[in-house]
Amino acid sequence: MDEKLGKFIDDFAQLVQLAQSTQHRMPEGTQLLATLTEHLNLPAASVPVVIEQIPPHRFVDADIQMAELAGEDPEFRLVGIGGGDQRHHQSLSDMLQQAQLFPQFPLAQPDYANLAVGPEEQRQAVALGLWLFRRDGKPVAVLQRDANPRYGRQSPCLEVLAGTTETAAAFLAEFRRRMQHHSVLKGQIISLVIGEYGPSAAGVTFHAKPALAASDVILPAGLLQKVSDHALGIAEHRDTLNQYGQHLKRGILLYGQPGTGKTHTVRHLLSRSEGTTAILLSGGSLARIAEAATMARALQPSIVVLEDCDLIAEDRSFGHGPQPLLFEVLDAMDGLASDADVAFVLTTNRVDMLERALAQRPGRVDLAVEIPLPAQTERVALLQLYSRGIGFSAGALEEAAARTEGTTASFARELIRRAVVAAALTDAPVGDGHLQSAVADLMADGEALTRSLLGSGGGAPAPAFEGHRSGSGAY
Repeated sequence: MDEKLGKFIDDFAQLVQLAQSTQHRMPEGTQLLATLTEHLNLPAASVPVVIEQIPPHRFVDADIQMAELAGEDPEFRLVGIGGGDQRHHQSLSDMLQQAQLFPQFPLAQPDYANLAVGPEEQRQAVALGLWLFRRDGKPVAVLQRDANPRYGRQSPCLEVLAGTTETAAAFLAEFRRRMQHHSVLKGQIISLVIGEYGPSAAGVTFHAKPALAASDVILPAGLLQKVSDHALGIAEHRDTLNQYGQHLKRGILLYGQPGTGKTHTVRHLLSRSEGTTAILLSGGSLARIAEAATMARALQPSIVVLEDCDLIAEDRSFGHGPQPLLFEVLDAMDGLASDADVAFVLTTNRVDMLERALAQRPGRVDLAVEIPLPAQTERVALLQLYSRGIGFSAGALEEAAARTEGTTASFARELIRRAVVAAALTDAPVGDGHLQSAVADLMADGEALTRSLLGSGGGAPAPAFEGHRSGSGAY
């Protein structure tokens, strides 16, 4: 047994020597360590690596800035690193130390990731690549990595090597300066999403700017203008407000029953917010409120929209205990300077569940607006809006509006759809009779659940908010 073991050890030692000799016979410059040593004119394994972490949503910005910075040297190189999964598990410093013992990281083609830079635009960003260039005549090497949660890397980073620490510091200072002033996110409408590996590994989704005219938003007279003035109009007078020491940061709460038009109103605001960065949070992405506030400050003028905020802001008097997300919302809103051109727009179906500190304290929310159930005049206008191109008579629309008291804007849209579907099923032109039948069907006792799902009927009106209630007394 000992003789066999000894022979195995001898054979294994010869195999290792053969592999090492083969690696060393590879042409100079094909290995990571040799390439960096030649570029820096120093033993690369002895050079300290400076790591710069990049927020996941700014990785595309980092890729753009790195391409520009390296491209200022006409002789720059961009190469990849081979070696299988090892390159993902190890830092650049680890790779260089290991390469001293056993060269194993050959140069290869860079890895790329296809990332969005707009609603319909994408960019091939360097997911793993080594930039080799000179800045002010001094060599710099930067390994650019995207996040890779599969290998435990939760955020992107740059790993920087330079001949001196001063050179590395000067390069990173310029990189940060450019990142502060340039972003593909600025002026866009984006939503923050939760990734498979949690919020820290998540990115953003770009949305096309909606086209929604004021005439397409049916609210009581003056209500939409009041909301628009507070959300958008104030920013047009930022210089005057700053001159008199008045805060520019503002918060708006839109409340009312489901289906009354809160989200529709928000979409109108977004359609008018040319040049403004809009950050949308809803559902699980509300957990990213602190990150959203930081982005809003950097990309101002900005609007941060928190939909259904009652999900995270229950009144603690109900005995549910502290709500960590509520505290993050409060901290995020309070943490911005008063001169920050940032508007927080919150929507809720349950104003009674909101924490009073969130809803009433100036500086958090300073305007609360009820989006009420439409009155007769608004119901007629809604039916006219949703029946454009359909030949309903004015009398039929007036009658339908009168018979649907207590219903929502969503109900009016569904009513028109039901009438069109009924006509299509009988292969007949859409007429007043189809509208009357749709009204009768949807208002029947057996359709109570359907009306409830559309936000109409069965629910008590939202309680009056003890603050800046807007609209006439009838609403």
